[in-house]
Amino acid sequence: MDMPDSGPRNAPGQGTAFATGFPEATRERWRELVAGVLRKSGAEVAPDTAAPEDALATRTYDGIVLRPLYTEEDGADSGYPGLAPFTRGGRPQGAVGEGWEVRQQHRDPDPARARRAVLADLENGVGAIWLVTGPGGVPVEGIGEVLADVYLDLAPVVLDSGPHHEAAAEELLRAWRDRGLPDTAVTGGLGIDPLSTAARTGEPADLDTAARAAARRAARHPRLRLVTADATPYHDAGGSEAQELGAAVAAGTAYLRALTAAGLDLADAARRLEFRFAASADQFLTIAKLRAARAMWDRVLQVCGLGPDRPAMYQHAATSAAMATRRDPYVNMLRGTLACFGAGVGGADAVTVRPFDSALGLPDDFARRIARNTQALLIEEAHLARVVDPAGGSFYVERLTADLYHAGWAFFQEVEAAGGMAEALASGLVADRVDEVWRRRRDALAHRRDPITGVSEFPHLDEPRIERPADPAAAPAGPAAPPASRAALRPHRYAEDFEELRDRSDAHLAATGARPRVFLATLGPVAAHTARAAFAGNLLRAGGVEPVGGDTAGGPAEAAAAFAASGARIACLCSSDKVYADQAADAAAALKRAGAELVLLAGRPSAVPEGAPVDGFCFAGGDALSLLVKLHNALGVAS
Repeated sequence: MDMPDSGPRNAPGQGTAFATGFPEATRERWRELVAGVLRKSGAEVAPDTAAPEDALATRTYDGIVLRPLYTEEDGADSGYPGLAPFTRGGRPQGAVGEGWEVRQQHRDPDPARARRAVLADLENGVGAIWLVTGPGGVPVEGIGEVLADVYLDLAPVVLDSGPHHEAAAEELLRAWRDRGLPDTAVTGGLGIDPLSTAARTGEPADLDTAARAAARRAARHPRLRLVTADATPYHDAGGSEAQELGAAVAAGTAYLRALTAAGLDLADAARRLEFRFAASADQFLTIAKLRAARAMWDRVLQVCGLGPDRPAMYQHAATSAAMATRRDPYVNMLRGTLACFGAGVGGADAVTVRPFDSALGLPDDFARRIARNTQALLIEEAHLARVVDPAGGSFYVERLTADLYHAGWAFFQEVEAAGGMAEALASGLVADRVDEVWRRRRDALAHRRDPITGVSEFPHLDEPRIERPADPAAAPAGPAAPPASRAALRPHRYAEDFEELRDRSDAHLAATGARPRVFLATLGPVAAHTARAAFAGNLLRAGGVEPVGGDTAGGPAEAAAAFAASGARIACLCSSDKVYADQAADAAAALKRAGAELVLLAGRPSAVPEGAPVDGFCFAGGDALSLLVKLHNALGVAS
């Protein structure tokens, strides 16, 4: 059926001119628009500024600049999936088809409980087991019981045994022999990793003994991974992405030297290594870190003399323990989902999602189910594994990958120049470098430049507490004394300082029947004081301090009278800068006369008239942690 002619048609090869009348989209035009928006927001942007978007740029802890716009000029040639340098993945097909390996961690010291949990995971979607053994984990002699129901020829088991790797390896291999399974079918990993043990304890690493133990089992078990280069201790101690990369590659290089000295062929030694990285809620840094790690390791193998058929780095990504919170732990589900997304898109071969309650102790059945279902949903319903290297070609990801590669390689070279990973750990160099980043990170957390949802932002003072059996290997509940050895890396959780204040508040409530409190002395109409009263209340709750009041609008006399009736000892003025100019000095003086031991103001110091009796300030970008500690001390909250 012929259709009527509805108007002029384009000539052959001529596109539809939908953009007719619009100016060409250029970087210069975009910059003009950015400058205009910034000026409207109050930012000072000079007319001759060449790059106004610099005001929107941020920096990572490695000094990498993250810009608001990336173009093809920022792209990098990262090759093809499955081919050296493996930036885009270790397999040509990526995770398409079977997805990545869903691996779950188990560390319950009760073998009977661990056995039930392992079976439940394997029956419901988990494909491999990460078994933490020794002190703080499954007893070495209980490995056989824990794995009694596991089809070991179908479900790989990877050990994490610290200094007890020799005994744990014997128990795992005995479990295989007891099933009558051939040595050539053994899969999984022994997890031998003396460098990670040295990083955690500060004790010297005995690479030679560990390498000989690995080499003894190499010929009989050709499919078994022998050694793990675990980078999570550096992440857990507060280190940066480049430090994690450099430490992992330095550890892998040290293991290559030790394994070849113990008699393994270089290519075989490279195939027997597994690398473990932390996946954080910053999905793009996670994606770029995994891509950069593969390229860095490929460069090492190339320099070692391996040819084009050299193996790609085998990666296991585990969601970050440092980002997990004890307060409002259900938010950890969101953090874990973002981290798992980054690990999957970044091309990890195996992924572990830590249960949302892992910071509280040993996880329960529900938390383990959510952890494994997070991966199942991303693979089976979000179809994350159906695209080979989904981040490939993103100008931002490619640039970030290249920048992380160079920063990570610089740290790797520093470690190598210090004599290798074992020497760099023993001398304290690694601990010093990581601690320097932790101090900067801790400052950003204290000022809430790195906000923690549910803890430093949007806390809920009366949230029900979740109790879990203690995890013997868990990091301390709050900031504690430094380790005995300066070479040891002490694990941190980003929320630990704020959560310590919340714990103190809970203890104060139990001892006195009330939380520490601060009166919000609001001035002026509701529209003038609501925003800052909400901000101040949110900040106070982050430290376990209960805000009261917040409903006065009649001026200094009314605010002072309401304060006196509240029974509080500290007040915080809340209003707009305009109202402060007229009333802050009188209100602060009235509150002092009414018995206020301290008067704070929600706003910057510049908002207060000169001479006003104000003792402190709370504002966006201020040191919230120091202010909260000051309030705890002033209110007599026991530490």
